Amino acid sequence: MNTPRRDFLKLAAMSALAFPRLGRAEVAKGQSDKATKPNILFLLADQWRASAFGYAGDPNVKTPQLDQLAKQSLNFVNAVSVLPVCTPYRAALMTGRFPTTTGMFLNDLYLPDDELCLGEVFRDAGFETAYIGKWHLDGHGRGAYIPPARRQGFDYWKVAECDHDYNHSHYYTGSSPEKKFWPGYDAYAQTADAQAWLRDHAQAAKPFLLCLAFGTPHFPHASAPAELKALYPPEQLKLAANVSPEFEAAARRELQGYYAHCTALDRCVGDLLATLKQTGLAEKTIVVFTADHGEMMGAHGVRPSLKQWPYDESAHIPFLLRHPRQPAREITTPINVTDLLPTLCGLAGVPVPKTCEGENLAAVVTGTDAGPDRAALLMCVSPFIPNLEEYRGIRTSRYTFVRNLAGPWLLFDNQADPLQQHNLVGEAAHAALQKELDARLQGELKKIGDEFKPRQYYLDKWGYTIAKHGSINYQPGAPVQTPRRKH
Repeated sequence: MNTPRRDFLKLAAMSALAFPRLGRAEVAKGQSDKATKPNILFLLADQWRASAFGYAGDPNVKTPQLDQLAKQSLNFVNAVSVLPVCTPYRAALMTGRFPTTTGMFLNDLYLPDDELCLGEVFRDAGFETAYIGKWHLDGHGRGAYIPPARRQGFDYWKVAECDHDYNHSHYYTGSSPEKKFWPGYDAYAQTADAQAWLRDHAQAAKPFLLCLAFGTPHFPHASAPAELKALYPPEQLKLAANVSPEFEAAARRELQGYYAHCTALDRCVGDLLATLKQTGLAEKTIVVFTADHGEMMGAHGVRPSLKQWPYDESAHIPFLLRHPRQPAREITTPINVTDLLPTLCGLAGVPVPKTCEGENLAAVVTGTDAGPDRAALLMCVSPFIPNLEEYRGIRTSRYTFVRNLAGPWLLFDNQADPLQQHNLVGEAAHAALQKELDARLQGELKKIGDEFKPRQYYLDKWGYTIAKHGSINYQPGAPVQTPRRKH
């Protein structure tokens, strides 16, 4: 990177509007830092698509706690995962930069230490930082110990690189390489640990950033709690109209456990919100709930458990933001994962790093800006999902437009066609719209210097070797692969 690691922009003037002083009494108690800066509780699910909530209209899933949170939050209804796979999303979240800029466009890569990350930004701004759960950014093996030097600014640490054995999942903590295991179903245990951490920091002098990254509802779905699976008899589940007949049986089978995982996480969110209220933290804490990507679950002829596609089932993600000083409302302005770091900085009164490529949308949250009809960028650089090709696309408040290397591929009116069953590409009546959206896509790509070339160009540029499964080898003993600094 050409920019020094901690070279920040000056704090935007509107940050004071985002979270005004809480009162003279708190300042008098020596809590001036907490009086001007909110706490942040960031909750991240793995593979939870935007439609799979009661508040989003899913007729099957039971999510009462998140439905209530949605009533209290700013609901960004056009949130997208820039590249709907785990590691690329998380790298974009941590850096505010696009996968084609960082080189983090495949699972199991190591995010270089010289990238300026979320934890470092908030730690250097005087926040306590904590991370619990799944990381998937270290690239040294999914079961490997991550030493403090590679934790990207997070001090409290109970983390696994990646583990989907939810009833016997591991973690490491402190400076010990001893592998520990969460008792029982890991989401429940992780939530209990986060609750304890919140209680311990309820009266702390410094504000905090606590990230809790769950592994579910990512497959395997059968490992969900049995009593919650019983809530979802497969034969009673209502499938979306865009689920292909060949995958209906598989979708019902997988959805039983998927929804059970969702309901389990819903309980976790409820427990955390209750702890915030009980400790008095609720009025001082911004709560974010989102997911790294979705799940196709048989839609559009794609078998369950796959993602990476630009369809809404995969790329459209939930994004709820509860702000103690802002009324609940629905926001149609598109938001991308690259926007989250600068936006959280703007809301917390923290300088936005110059390295960020995403936009600071704090003014949209605070209502000082109605929010433009932005074009949120979607991409797949090196696909490892069967039958999927490289693509670049955008989502606006109404449309999704995607092109592959052969040319325009998909165009959907998401308002008129929410299940994206009618592709408008090539239709004469929509030729002008297609041209307009294509131009907007090219403009977004130009901003980040992405010429949209075949996958091999990017693999060669960053020096990656691909395993038989089409992505980075993550088996024990495999060489660590990380973006070259010279390319």
